Amino acid sequence: MKLANLDGRAVVITEEGVIDVAAASDGRFPSSPDACVAHIAQIRDWLAADRPVTDPTATLATLQADATRLGPPVTAPSQIFAVGLNYRDHGAETGLALPDAPLVFTKFPSSLAGPAADIPLPTATCDWEVELVVVLAGGGRDIPVDQALDHVAGFCVGQDISERTSQLAGTPPQFSLAKSHPAFTPIGPWITTLDELHDPADLTLTCTLDGDTVQRGRTRDLIFDIPTLISHLSAVCELRPADLIFTGTPSGVGYARTPARYLTPGSTLRSTITGLGELRNRCITPRPKA
Repeated sequence: MKLANLDGRAVVITEEGVIDVAAASDGRFPSSPDACVAHIAQIRDWLAADRPVTDPTATLATLQADATRLGPPVTAPSQIFAVGLNYRDHGAETGLALPDAPLVFTKFPSSLAGPAADIPLPTATCDWEVELVVVLAGGGRDIPVDQALDHVAGFCVGQDISERTSQLAGTPPQFSLAKSHPAFTPIGPWITTLDELHDPADLTLTCTLDGDTVQRGRTRDLIFDIPTLISHLSAVCELRPADLIFTGTPSGVGYARTPARYLTPGSTLRSTITGLGELRNRCITPRPKA
């Protein structure tokens, strides 16, 4: 199942069309995309039992071709966790030692954006990081590794856009603000449930910049896999429905190149994960501050 935010309402996207979850269920389920995440298993069962009529004015194919009506499939999570240095090749390109436990920072929810949103670039040193994003359906504390995937609503594609100058300034550096400028967290295009994926633990991530492939990796190469991350986080924080976990980026980021390469106004960033869809975000010059 693919659960999306279409014009601000929760919809299920199919090959034949979209299903407005609240309208088609006569209010059994909410219209809010965030609220529907906690009910994703029940929505899937309802679809199988009732087979509601689809609206053919928007289909999987048309929304893949033009995602401008899609907002982030989660709009206001209580927590966004991000994991640094979770691929060995990314650790090698940065010259940083790999962590013994997950290296966790946050991105703030005000930075969320949709799969086709423009990304304003506040400086000339903004960078890309394609990532698999885990969307939680159920929360809790002290979740065992072998039960962790039971708490997952599904996956989506994410970009952890990073303003490197402020991120790496200071001793020690701090990441969260540098990664939370407006539209620095595009996600989508929808939440794909795990049953739609051939092997949820082995997905290919690709990032292109103006047609040049700058990143390619596989989630099987995560140092700390998804069940481990969920269990680790829940040992400290109470996880909640619609929380997001950015699981890390493979090698190929701009600041680690020689010479460094960064995003520029007018560039297009395309981020793809097999089975999940793609983000296509244009970089722009920010509006002058009032």
